Amino acid sequence: MADLFSSTYSFFSEVPIPDHLEKLLSSKETALFAVKTVRDTAVFTDKRILIADKQGITGKKVEYATVPYKSVISYSIETAGSFDLDSEIKIYLSGGIVIQLEFLKGKKMSDLLFKVYNTITEYVIY
Repeated sequence: MADLFSSTYSFFSEVPIPDHLEKLLSSKETALFAVKTVRDTAVFTDKRILIADKQGITGKKVEYATVPYKSVISYSIETAGSFDLDSEIKIYLSGGIVIQLEFLKGKKMSDLLFKVYNTITEYVIY
């Protein structure tokens, strides 16, 4: 079993919040937006990032990970250069855990990169 918190997640586009993730949200949090990953979706709320990771060949088994904004120690953003294919956000959590979020190069992905970064900033800093 892979450790979700040692993984890199590639984001492809903003999508509607899936029902199976909506059911996992607390009545005390508000879903802001969802992003498509390779096999499933990550939801950004006003309290956390909820990542669904489909596993196995059929993808019927799903592991859900929560990254509370209050656990973020620091984070960084790296934009794509001339020869880079992607940009990334690294989120550093207590215990030396690093989560890497990758975004393919392009105007729409650049907008999504900064939307994610600004969301993290809003809920970590304030």
